Amino acid sequence: MQPAIRNADFKTLERFDAAGEFQTSLCFQCRKCTAGCPVTFAMDLYPDQVVRLVQLGQRQQVLESRTIWVCSSCETCTTRCPNGVHIAELMDGLKELAIQRGIASRQPQIQALHETFVADVKRRGRIFEGMLLPMYWLRSGSVKQMLETGSWRDEMQMGLSMFRKGRLPLFPKGIKGKSEIRTILERSNLQE
Repeated sequence: MQPAIRNADFKTLERFDAAGEFQTSLCFQCRKCTAGCPVTFAMDLYPDQVVRLVQLGQRQQVLESRTIWVCSSCETCTTRCPNGVHIAELMDGLKELAIQRGIASRQPQIQALHETFVADVKRRGRIFEGMLLPMYWLRSGSVKQMLETGSWRDEMQMGLSMFRKGRLPLFPKGIKGKSEIRTILERSNLQE
């Protein structure tokens, strides 16, 4: 099914390419990205359609799509692209733009995980596995469901097992350059 064209905003392409160097203008619709994507079964727009809609200035349609949230950022599309279009990075940039514009995802749990992940990287410079899942549970509202169903016991048991095997640290590891990572993340926001 071809997406409908409406309310073109041709500055979107320029803005995206300037902000993230996605190189969307180089796409000639060979569809190698879509052919290799492992999650197209769950998408409402294919990766090549997202790129084309960005080229055509169809920002709103792309930002409201399920595809940008379903993308797992596996980089298969980017690797397969003969012209070096950074499709996985574009999908991440579109997620950030949707969040900035207040466009709610039709995949709220995926959006909650994305926001939790980015916030943790901004704060610490890397992910702290010991807090990522609990913060996601709080942000997504899963805690209530876990308490109601009693599944929190299973999660606690798994956490203890991981801790005993040394797979779940109690304290985050420090890294050098936290401020540089924070600056990169703040600069990468696709401002209006």
